[in-house]
Formats: sequence, C-alpha cells, structure tokens
Amino acid sequence: MQPILKTENVTIQFGGQVAVDHVSCEIPEKHFKSIIGPNGAGKTTFFNLLSGELKPTEGDIFLRGESISKLSSVERARKGIGRSFQITNVFPNLTVLENVRLAVQSRAGICYQMFRYSSSYKQLIEETEKILSEVILVDKKDAIASQLSHGEKRKLEIAMLIALDSTILLLDEPTAGMSLEEVPIILDVIRNIKLAGEKTILLIEHKMDLILDLSDSIMVLFNGQLIADGSPKEIMNNEMVENAYLGGLYDDDIIKS
Repeated sequence: MQPILKTENVTIQFGGQVAVDHVSCEIPEKHFKSIIGPNGAGKTTFFNLLSGELKPTEGDIFLRGESISKLSSVERARKGIGRSFQITNVFPNLTVLENVRLAVQSRAGICYQMFRYSSSYKQLIEETEKILSEVILVDKKDAIASQLSHGEKRKLEIAMLIALDSTILLLDEPTAGMSLEEVPIILDVIRNIKLAGEKTILLIEHKMDLILDLSDSIMVLFNGQLIADGSPKEIMNNEMVENAYLGGLYDDDIIKS
C-alpha cells in the first residue's frame, strides 16, 4: 500500500550546518508515528520541511505519491497537512466558537457577508459545536480565546485543524508548557482522535509514557539523522537509541554504529 506521506533523502542546511541529514521515511495512512530525539536533533526542522515552512536543500517529499517539496505551506494545508506549533496559534480576540467556525467556513469556501448574522449559518455552527465537543471545549465556546488557559488554547488549535479537514496532523509538543492538571485532558483529546481512525498523526513529544501509549511506530532523530524507526518495543530495546539519549557514546560512534 502506498504511504500517505514519504520523504526521500530530505536534507536542509543553514550555512555550513546540516539540520536534517538525508532522512527517508514512510508514514502509512491513518498511522500514529512519534518523532523523538535529544534537543537539537532536528525534529521541529523536519516538521517545518513537511509542512512547507522550509524547503529542502536536497531530497523530496511526497503526499500520496505526488511531490510537494515546491508547494507552499498554504498549498500543503489545502491538501490536508495541518500543523500545530510549540507556541499556540489562534485568533486571540475572537471567541472559541468563532475561531473554529472560521476554519469550517474556510474549508467550505463560504465567504462571510457583512450584513448577515453569523448565527444564520446554522449548519456551520452545528458542525463547529460538534468539533468543540470532540476536543472537550464546547463549554468554553463563548469565551474569548485570549482568556483560555494554555491547555485550552492547545485544544482550540487542534479543533481548528480538524475543522480544516486536515487528514495529516503534525503536532509539535502539544503538552509543552501545560500544568500537570491539563496534560491528561489533551492526552484524551489526542487519544480520541487516534481511536476515531480517520487521521494520520505525527507527534513530537518528550513525554515517553505518552509516546509509548499512543504510537504505532516511533522514529528517532539524532544530529539531524534518522538512527531508528520501528515499533515502540523495538525502539525501547534499541541500544543505539539508548546511547543517543544517555550520551553513552560520542556522536560519531552513534552515527557509525
């Protein structure tokens, strides 16, 4: 079966520094893959290459067999690649409902009419509230986004990706900066999306219990290189991965082994 997303020798250099170094991987459709690695391993840069914020110096990226390396981030979003960031990205002065409704409206290609009340868009409102229910946020629908907690803003951002009908979700450290009380809630949201079985999910995260619980497979980056890709059990038993995290070997030894 053809993977929904594939990279071939994807590389990017900034000056003389190679941030992502000839990374090749395949992500099956409706698969949950986590990306792990020490700080500076190239994880977020790799996400930026997939979503179109950056263009590769070398190599290619394929979506359903079609090269997308030259497409902009907006064009990739229209093809179904949705991206969340380490810093939340919502409209702070709009309500929760308005944030998601605008995403639903954009997907439907409906232009807003100045002299028509938004409440008249009944179908849009109903779909918006359904999505807010999925991310456990419907009780906050009338709240101004800037007044939400960090965890609630994370849920809102995921809701907006769902509203845009993104088939591939790139989630960059969704629990970063959250209080201990908020983490289980966002985990439930991500778990429910996975259980629904409609999305392909790529996750960057440092919480290993979360990764082991949710992932179908895990890929490990170290110094920009892919050093392992396999099931959670295979990754946890991989000596090279252990050395990369614990610093038991010098960098060159890890890459060459």
